Amino acid sequence: MKAVRRYIEIYSIMLRNSLIRELSFKANFLLWMLVEVLWFVGQIVFFGIIFGSVNRIGDWSKWEVVLLVGTHQMIAQLFQAFFFMNISNIPELVRTGKLDSMLVLPIDSQFAASTKQFGLDSVVNAALGGAVVVVSLSRLGITPHPLHVVLYLVAIGFGIAIHYSIMLSLAAVSFWIVRAQGLVYGYFNFLNIARYPDVIYPRLFRFIFGWIVPVVIVANIPARVLIKSLGQPAWLMFHLIVAATIAFWSSRIFWRFALRHYSSASS
Repeated sequence: MKAVRRYIEIYSIMLRNSLIRELSFKANFLLWMLVEVLWFVGQIVFFGIIFGSVNRIGDWSKWEVVLLVGTHQMIAQLFQAFFFMNISNIPELVRTGKLDSMLVLPIDSQFAASTKQFGLDSVVNAALGGAVVVVSLSRLGITPHPLHVVLYLVAIGFGIAIHYSIMLSLAAVSFWIVRAQGLVYGYFNFLNIARYPDVIYPRLFRFIFGWIVPVVIVANIPARVLIKSLGQPAWLMFHLIVAATIAFWSSRIFWRFALRHYSSASS
């Protein structure tokens, strides 16, 4: 318990420093937030155009898909706020040897590398995704049971964990391949497949990216838990929790393995 409190205190200091740094460059903060908002609006317009020609995509109606897009926005932006900047910087830390300074800290190296920076603009954009989810529920005429709201929020947390785990594993490849930013940024673009209804993908694709590299389920399962499978959310949550747990511990093991092969700048 004492160790947990110590890590919370350390993270609160990092969070405060990041907020001070973010607010010192207000123009950059507002610009990036505007870019993300326009990108998000573009996604909704894209599906609006599609539903101008069709009534449903598989078992998804128009406002269910909009809710899915809003859910994906929340997960992707929260991941970007808390982890993306840190993980994407790991290859550069390895290349320059600056990772040495983190390894000598009296805290877990993965924690230190994953929590150094924080993006306030992404939190604001995540809130926009939440507003879209609320509007979609209203247009669908659905008032979710409080239990399903709790499960939805928990599922969002596991979705963030999946993105974190996969990207950390890709970043750890930089211990062997110095220029690994392409892998990290490539996955960040690839994670956008999570915003599409899972029914559009072939069965084999859904199996691979639902279990082995569980990207498709990241936003689809939370959305389904909230609005589509109100009678049987247990299996969906089981799938998400198992996939996220395997992904997280696999990334943890791989990170430790990669560290043993790290040649520091001083060696």
